[in-house]
Amino acid sequence: MKTSPPSPVFTRVAALTAATCLLLAGCSALGRTDDASDTAAAAGSPRLKIALITHGGEGDAFWELVQKGARAAAAKDNVDLTYANDSDPAGQAELMRDAIRQKADGIAVTLAKPSAMTSPVTEARAAGIPVVGLNSGIDEWKSAGLLEYFGQDESVAGRAVGSKLDGLKAKHALCVIHERGNVALEARCAGVKKAFGGETEILYVDGTDMDAVTATVASRLTQDPSIDEVVTLGAQFALAAVKSAQEAHSKAHVATFDLNKDLVTAVQGGDVQFAVDQQPYLQGYLAVDSLWLYRTNGNTLGGGEAPVLTGPAFVTKANVAAVAKLAANGSR
Repeated sequence: MKTSPPSPVFTRVAALTAATCLLLAGCSALGRTDDASDTAAAAGSPRLKIALITHGGEGDAFWELVQKGARAAAAKDNVDLTYANDSDPAGQAELMRDAIRQKADGIAVTLAKPSAMTSPVTEARAAGIPVVGLNSGIDEWKSAGLLEYFGQDESVAGRAVGSKLDGLKAKHALCVIHERGNVALEARCAGVKKAFGGETEILYVDGTDMDAVTATVASRLTQDPSIDEVVTLGAQFALAAVKSAQEAHSKAHVATFDLNKDLVTAVQGGDVQFAVDQQPYLQGYLAVDSLWLYRTNGNTLGGGEAPVLTGPAFVTKANVAAVAKLAANGSR
């Protein structure tokens, strides 16, 4: 069942104002969700209820950036934003059902385990609630019935990393997956393997235990000195891999997907060769803003026919100084 069409509360001028604000750097400085922006208030915006539901772990710097972007959009759009997360797919599905029962005006959700989310997405659509996707599920968002999708094509990003490793003359890459079965993570390593001319080896670790991650990677590096590149799929895992290489007395370099402040410092210092930034702040911002635009003006970016890509963007020693300034402000 399709979602109910939005009420034409806003004029086209309001939508143009929102789109213009999205392009201005000043919009990223907006803060709390309970402070309606002057723009939204002046336009007479209704206060919408939007739920952001992810598979992210507690205290993860990546998901804090997603939330910060979502809060900035919520403040601009006069949105009452709630955030909930559960790494267990069944728990995430139940959080989505909670949002449906609470009659949310829109839901933004990640599809790390798409099969678990198909039913609650269908339930939301049946209740007339539009649902957009972000971060995970780029290959499944349309079939799952989502209105729009914001994120990185992980397969494309993985292939870009593989090509970059070729340029760095790497020969044997260890791609470390910290959550087995996560479609986005699996696609990253598959992309690396497809494009990289050398050997790509997959190593699964328990991402909930950082000490175990460090020990497992160090053990593999000790066992096989031919590994000259460790590719991790999250900033904190890259920092753990740096320790692993030191413990194993390995000469392997470290590269990673995703970014945080500590990782920026590691790139600056040369401990990490490069990072692939999928711009999580932008994912959170666009997910909330798109639901507001749909509810208030009937807009869908690209007509809902194609995903809106937020990456990949490479961060290297050559451009890390500019990124560091943004990271200091908490938006990268």
